[in-house]
Amino acid sequence: MARETLSRDQIVTAALDLLDAEGLEGMNMRALGKRLDSAATAAYWHIGSRESLIALAADRAWAEVELPDPAGAGWRTAAFRMATSEYAMLVRHPWLVQAFGSYQLYGPGKARHDDHSLAVYEAAGFAGAEADQATSAVFTYVLGNALGLAATASFTRKLGRDGGDVQALLEANHAEVVEVAARFPRLRARLELPSAGYGVAPDGSFAFGLHAVLDGLEACLATRGKPAADRQAKSGDLRQACHTIAEANRSAH
Repeated sequence: MARETLSRDQIVTAALDLLDAEGLEGMNMRALGKRLDSAATAAYWHIGSRESLIALAADRAWAEVELPDPAGAGWRTAAFRMATSEYAMLVRHPWLVQAFGSYQLYGPGKARHDDHSLAVYEAAGFAGAEADQATSAVFTYVLGNALGLAATASFTRKLGRDGGDVQALLEANHAEVVEVAARFPRLRARLELPSAGYGVAPDGSFAFGLHAVLDGLEACLATRGKPAADRQAKSGDLRQACHTIAEANRSAH
């Protein structure tokens, strides 16, 4: 298609597809032009730069996240559904996990997501900085789970770019991992399990951990309004953990 027939939406859609298929390493204007059947300079004319295009594609991805209403579903159900949708989005677009450390990715889609996330935890009873901390705790868990899948996708693409039989290279790498793991008793006992694969976890691991994080947030809320002695006896460790995390967050900023 000629440059003048391209729309910004078409370019961003093609960029998102290219990033999903080839990762950040494969994202360049020549490859994008080929997908659009257009000159490589056409995207520059509409968007301006590779970095701007990645940011627009990322914001398109963020707009895919479900935003459940905590008033109708309850805060915990809304939080669970939203976190699950975040995870599914990052699995669909694993390059986005890698992009966090290298690009400034913030637009209307991400802002819409962040604002709604705060609303969910405010509905739970967190206020001010605590709502930000609750949001951060859950999203950090989601991001950590998506990191393994993103690493696997990036590693597989790297093997493909380096040439050779990708499947054979993966099997050779797996054999090296097994050799190392076999030296340790608990890892050795798990080598035959499906979850022993690279970047793989047992079925249900994401939901298990997410419920544990939300349980912890509920426990923080439950300590409020109780007599000081009761809080100290039943929740000392938890309150200390919350305090330590808050201090770490303040130091980081």
